Amino acid sequence: MSHVLETPYKRVFYISLQAVVNALVIGFVAKGLVLLINLFTNLFFYRKFTIADSSPADNHLGLWVIAIPIVGSLIVGVLARYGSKAIRGHGIPEAMENIILNESKIPPRITWLKPLSAAISIGSGGPFGAEGPIIATGGAIGSLTGQIIHISSAERKVILAAGACAGMSAIFGSPLAAILLAIELLLFEFSPRSIIPVTLSCITGAGMHFWLFEKAPVFEMPAIPVASNSALVAYVVMGVLTGVLAAGVSKSVYWVEDMFEKLPVHWMWWPAFGAVAVGVVGYFAPHTMGVGYDNIRNLLTGQLPLVLLFSLCLLKYLSWVIALGSGTSGGTLAPLFTIGGAWGALLGVLASHLFPGIGINIATAALIGMAALFAGSSRALLTAIVFALETTGQPNGLLPLIAACSTAYFVSFFLMKGSIMTEKIRRRGIEAPIHYTPDLLQSSFVNAVMNTKPVYVNEYSGQEQLQQFLDRNSSYYLQYLPVTDAAGVFKGYADLTKGVISPAGHNYFVRPTDTLQEVVKLLQVSRLDVLAVLDENKHIAGTVTAANVITIYEKKIKNENRYHSAFYGDRQLLRVMAKSKRFFAMK
Repeated sequence: MSHVLETPYKRVFYISLQAVVNALVIGFVAKGLVLLINLFTNLFFYRKFTIADSSPADNHLGLWVIAIPIVGSLIVGVLARYGSKAIRGHGIPEAMENIILNESKIPPRITWLKPLSAAISIGSGGPFGAEGPIIATGGAIGSLTGQIIHISSAERKVILAAGACAGMSAIFGSPLAAILLAIELLLFEFSPRSIIPVTLSCITGAGMHFWLFEKAPVFEMPAIPVASNSALVAYVVMGVLTGVLAAGVSKSVYWVEDMFEKLPVHWMWWPAFGAVAVGVVGYFAPHTMGVGYDNIRNLLTGQLPLVLLFSLCLLKYLSWVIALGSGTSGGTLAPLFTIGGAWGALLGVLASHLFPGIGINIATAALIGMAALFAGSSRALLTAIVFALETTGQPNGLLPLIAACSTAYFVSFFLMKGSIMTEKIRRRGIEAPIHYTPDLLQSSFVNAVMNTKPVYVNEYSGQEQLQQFLDRNSSYYLQYLPVTDAAGVFKGYADLTKGVISPAGHNYFVRPTDTLQEVVKLLQVSRLDVLAVLDENKHIAGTVTAANVITIYEKKIKNENRYHSAFYGDRQLLRVMAKSKRFFAMK
């Protein structure tokens, strides 16, 4: 560049290095969270002090099982009340909220309070997955390091998103889906300064997963067949129905939250009330309690009986929506996958019964039900598709996934304004960005808007000459005025409020081929209200102001939102169309 603003290659390198270091730490934190969940599960349900893998579904506590989630939720409520209220919720919406409203600053104590509270909540039977808490914890670690080192709020946003998605990648071994999650739900942009650190962080998180967990797909399933045309049509219809379900599920979460808001007790006690439903449902259907990744694997076999499918779809939903709405600590992805998988399998069984020759594969139906429910409720379309592929390793599922997830997204888009991820902040009057369009100012250039008859003054002018100059240019309203030497070479700017020529800021200028994005940045850095536009000889070819930028921006926005026919006004094309019409009429 020709001025003080330079492309921050070094900053991208430093941020990327920090993101990778964070991801290494987050990988160990993810492993620790899983072991901590195992520890509390064994303590609560089996009275054993061990980190061995276990599930609440195998308990033999009888009616006492109802009390276990209540005890765990009471502990979570105390941690939220006297530790930090920020541990409540399911992870991603809270990360979005901090990015949009709080300059990506998360309280440092969340780095240990969130995983501890989530482990207690899930370990005591909470129907949540480990991914939400680790995403929140990864984001908190990223935010913490971003507050310690000397970086901007924009860079801290990248570090937070990189940490959050490294957590997802470390749990599931799905780096590409984690990258897409960052783009669709956290970053709200796609640029080298953001995508490079996030990509490196997610790859590192996946490496930690393969090292600390396993190398096989998390939800490994039998190979599914290539979908026939008739089956694809059925999967599209299933996507439509799942879109309706996604809207209903998302709205019901916040309806339950509203109901808890009306309780005449402190919010600290709400998780305990929600845990009553978890315990009661868990007594009749123990498999609805805990993380439930085994439920997802079983659904993907396509062999579960109808009773169990109904249980995982309806009872898991009731347990999860009440617990989540109560404000306890947990995640959404695993429950949505369980509910969606059971829903998809049920639709597949029904379609196969009504149309025996349609060629539906029940395992495929469960897979697309999982992904479509997540796509419709979260509005993370690409993340849902790629996540389903990465965690199952089923390339034949790509076309059915695209068909079902796209239609579910389409339907839910028209049935609800926000999503399960954005509704919380939308209720506060803050709309999360939903458009990923390039900066309009990046495609606009100085030579298109600059004033070609610039006003400037010679540096050797005295106060009397300056006053005469201002009298001759009475319409000049800006505080600063470009200054040249006797040869017409740019020297800086005069502050007219001082009434004397004392040029400063000689490094602040632009070239005709610079973008208006650079103009905005330079105006902000320099605190000037006008910038000189210089030619190759450093002579003033024009000037540009903030008003020029606003004018062109408004013009571009107006053009983008103007509805018109591309054919209108093309007389030659209209004549050809008219002749063609007469020719076919004669035939």
